[in-house]
Amino acid sequence: MELLDKLNILADAAKYDAACTSSGLDRSGRPGTVGSTMMAGCCHSFSADGRCISLLKVLLTNYCVYDCQYCVNRRSNDLPRAAFTPRELCELTMGFYRRNYIEGLFLSSAVIQNPDYTTERMIETLRLLREEYRFGGYIHAKAIPGADPLLTHRLGLLADRLSVNIELPSAQSLSRLAPDKGRQAIFTPMKQIRDGITASKQELKLYRHAPRFAPAGQSTQMIVGATPESDRHILSLTQSLYDKYHLKRVFYSAYMPVSTSPLLPAPQDFQPPLLREHRLYQADWLLRYYHFRAEEILDESQPDLDPRMDPKCCWALRHLDFFPVEVNRADYEALLRVPGIGVRSARRILTARRAGPLTFEGLKRLGVVLKRAQYFLTCSGRAPRGLKISEDGLLRRLIALEAPALAEPMPEQLSLFDSVG
Repeated sequence: MELLDKLNILADAAKYDAACTSSGLDRSGRPGTVGSTMMAGCCHSFSADGRCISLLKVLLTNYCVYDCQYCVNRRSNDLPRAAFTPRELCELTMGFYRRNYIEGLFLSSAVIQNPDYTTERMIETLRLLREEYRFGGYIHAKAIPGADPLLTHRLGLLADRLSVNIELPSAQSLSRLAPDKGRQAIFTPMKQIRDGITASKQELKLYRHAPRFAPAGQSTQMIVGATPESDRHILSLTQSLYDKYHLKRVFYSAYMPVSTSPLLPAPQDFQPPLLREHRLYQADWLLRYYHFRAEEILDESQPDLDPRMDPKCCWALRHLDFFPVEVNRADYEALLRVPGIGVRSARRILTARRAGPLTFEGLKRLGVVLKRAQYFLTCSGRAPRGLKISEDGLLRRLIALEAPALAEPMPEQLSLFDSVG
């Protein structure tokens, strides 16, 4: 098979992996090597369908011994198969890098023969890139569940970031749709990677030339919409993964109908839950940067995210007793809870108010999104002039900001602050 044909098959087979983000570490180029890694690299180029292409995202092979019902590369699926040799993939990577097409490599693979054999071929590919081709750019590698821990460790010494896909949100769904895989086989390498990163950091404190193990951390991905788990279940699992395994990122992938299995939604009636995926990413942002907990965002009475508006606005509407927040006295944590105030603008507020009281005009200059924040703030005890709206009207206005088509006519104006006490 021609090399270009292999590339077309194996790059297309990798398109469902949604883990092309910033590199997460700085590594300057060294004499005799090719490439470097910058903290903000690998996330600025996108394809027509919105996917990041600044990494060469490819599978080593799409031959697979597993028959996961949700996977396009499953054993029972009749599709063209191909496999790169380690040398072929190295030549492609270096050729694309020298032409400035890519900033790094995202390497995954279907499981050919067994997890150990697959991991050995991935290791050989990365070893050639690092040692023979002297490639110093960013590499993200997928660890294969079930592989020997020594092989996973070797892979982590060659890659910048490792990831182990958790696949589905519950053990029940995994056993039903991927009977060849076990939840414990996924969590075991996650734990190993976590411990390896911690040990590597300790070694580097003692000896700065010690080999670094997965210096950009680890991540995972789960499929959303193929199984009946609620958003609350997904966010609780996400919170647990961040707490227990110290992941850099959890990725959510809206299920695309690639199978006619009766265990999955019927393709002819199914629309990929892209809006749900988007809301989960917004909620994930609240977990990672805004100090929210999963149980604050959703509970038993509301197990799914509201598709009409972002999760932070939903939380604010359920906790109107928390507002209004006085911008000239509130601490950092309280400011982060205000819709329209982000991490950067909250820090700017803390700095700017040292020089004097802030006004709404001043907040706008600091980057606060007043079209949302104005309903939840006071400046020196005052709300924006002329802003009067009922609680029900506030809901409608926030929905209108997200999707004007969902908006209803503007309500009769009352005082928001009267309604929240």
